[in-house]
Amino acid sequence: MGGNAFGELLRACRLAAGWTQDELAGRSGVSAHSISVLEAGRRRPRLSSVGMLAEALALDPRRREQLLAAARTEATQAAPVPEPAPRPSAAVPRQLPCAVAGFTGRAAQLKKLTALLDRNDTVAINGTAGVGKTALAVHWSHQVADRFPDGQLYVNLRGFDPGGQPVRPAEAMRGFLDALGVPAQRVPAGLAEQAALYRSELADRRILVVLDNARDTGQVRPLLPGSAGCLTVVTSRDHLGGLVVSEGARPLPLDLMTTAEAHDLLASRLGPERLAAEPRAAGELIELCVHLPLALSIVAARATLTPALSLTELARQLRDVRDRLQALDIGDTSVDLGAVFSSSYRTLSAAAARMFRLLSLHPGPVISLSAAAGLAGAVRGKARTALSELVRAQLLTEPAAGRFTYHDLLRAYSADRARDEESEQARHTALHRMLDHYLHTAHAATLRLNPPNDRLPLTGPEPGAVVDEFAGDGQAWQWFRTERPVFAAAVDRAADAGFDFHAWQLACSVSLFCIRAGHWTQMVTTQQVAVAAAERAGEPHGQAWSLRELGRAYIRLGRHSDAEATLQRALELSERLGDPVGQARSYNNLGIVSYAEGAHPKALEQGKAAYALFRAAGHRAGQAEALNAIGWMETQLGRHAEALRYCAEALELHRAVGSRHGEADTWDSLGHAHHHLGDHHQAATCDRNALELFRQLGARHPQADTLIRLGETHQAAGNSAAAREAWQRALPILDDLHHPDAQVLRARVRQR
Repeated sequence: MGGNAFGELLRACRLAAGWTQDELAGRSGVSAHSISVLEAGRRRPRLSSVGMLAEALALDPRRREQLLAAARTEATQAAPVPEPAPRPSAAVPRQLPCAVAGFTGRAAQLKKLTALLDRNDTVAINGTAGVGKTALAVHWSHQVADRFPDGQLYVNLRGFDPGGQPVRPAEAMRGFLDALGVPAQRVPAGLAEQAALYRSELADRRILVVLDNARDTGQVRPLLPGSAGCLTVVTSRDHLGGLVVSEGARPLPLDLMTTAEAHDLLASRLGPERLAAEPRAAGELIELCVHLPLALSIVAARATLTPALSLTELARQLRDVRDRLQALDIGDTSVDLGAVFSSSYRTLSAAAARMFRLLSLHPGPVISLSAAAGLAGAVRGKARTALSELVRAQLLTEPAAGRFTYHDLLRAYSADRARDEESEQARHTALHRMLDHYLHTAHAATLRLNPPNDRLPLTGPEPGAVVDEFAGDGQAWQWFRTERPVFAAAVDRAADAGFDFHAWQLACSVSLFCIRAGHWTQMVTTQQVAVAAAERAGEPHGQAWSLRELGRAYIRLGRHSDAEATLQRALELSERLGDPVGQARSYNNLGIVSYAEGAHPKALEQGKAAYALFRAAGHRAGQAEALNAIGWMETQLGRHAEALRYCAEALELHRAVGSRHGEADTWDSLGHAHHHLGDHHQAATCDRNALELFRQLGARHPQADTLIRLGETHQAAGNSAAAREAWQRALPILDDLHHPDAQVLRARVRQR
């Protein structure tokens, strides 16, 4: 090559790509005029422009370095005399990248953007990596380009570029001034002076400015035009809160695609016929890709590149592979999900990065602030700071105050980081702290809801574990309701990781809530894990406790033979251990099974056996439960006056020990006895007392049972309308619990 080595090399690269100078300008953001004078050797190359040209040409690393080296060589030589630039007013930049092929969905966001056309605002599109921010911005910009006759400026600020550093505002500014036709000799050295010149050039002009992939507000602010005729669109993984506050930017959050949008995206890439041929596999691919546009596009590319691969087989590969991120790798780093996520991860502080890694140990879909603090061994304030940073970086979302989540692909990346950067001991200790949070908080919540509840033999929580406290029953109940999706997974995680004590104790700590709220099927699953965990841990007391809770769940599900066999095992274990309270609880529950099977005399004897054992152990709460059970069975045997005596004693004991659930149960028994004695007014009063307590306690199935009996009392008193109203109140509860009694009650309501 001659004295114009850079220009000749640039021309060779462009011609190899088969592009004209105008085509390269459209793809790179460098003006066609600048490309022309660079190839002719009449202007010294700027490295920022060379980088933009190299990216647009998709040069391989060796060729890219050759071009940069040639540019650096010429940059050290004396500047050539510049060709007179055209008048600035004549420059009409058209820098938008190519329109997005097959763009689908995002109708609501497109509508919001269009509504801002005449407001000339700054719009900040924010969202997680791979969610399609650039695609949306570029697609919309092409749609409205004719509304900006003075041109469109575009720059990729590379705020989260996997392969390089963010573009400095000064570099982006020089590119814009060049595109606007400002001669190099007119460009001042300082950024503030450049920004002032830039705003002057945009004054009285109607230009669209697209600032893509911004790192933060500081990178964006100097590039904002001051002209009322310009509109700016910024895309970033950052929320750009500073821009919203100080510049009045309008945030436009971009979430994962809806199912319909994701389906349309796949159809645009693969054709609707291919999706229609395998609809189930198409739906599964959407879920496996968590509705993330980049992941869906990669899957579509895999299916296109391998047409013989069925969607069903592709879904199986993604479903079964341990590392789904690796399965989504098609060998192109520019669309590698791991690299895309890494570019956000690398921006984090040390505390936030560690929090992100440890979150992968959490088994549930959503984690609370307290559980996350326990994972990290941090106080809540510091944990909140780290979590907030992750939300700003779009690596987490906060769907409700103090609760955080991320999609499965980010979870997979988080787990990769934890395996690579956290020692096995560190992961084990963090998991221990998290399980301590759930165990000790659940145990405290149970005792808040039922103070006389039997206490588990817990060891103290690990240093750094965070245990929530409750000011009242309502807070404890709400904690259970909110965290319920985590319980089964946490018990499984504890058992799988060798925390067998945590597994059985956590399962037993949440059983009171599960019984009251009607989550009986979940309770069976967790208690089966608990029984095995207690056995592995060599904990016969824990095994007997877990068997009793399993038996209670079987009773609620109507699986009476399973319940009886399970409770007999618990009874035998408690007898061998010399545990009178455990024996008494087994007898009490066996009495419920006998009652359900119609063996009323046997149930009465089991209730009396339970009472004797509770009394011998000095267990007043247990005595109250047994007395109520005896009173209930007396009503079944027609001895209603005797029932009142037993239940009255039970009610007094329940109140003395503070058992509101026991009090509610006993009011229900008293109502039943009064009903059979013909005292319908007193029966209804007792039932209403029971209902109010059950309602406060969130005990759903007992509410339905008591409503049914209240209806029967009204019916016996001749008030059919009140009876029907009570039964109609019970029906939704039974339906929600999928209880077989619902159909029986529905038939009864129809007959009235």
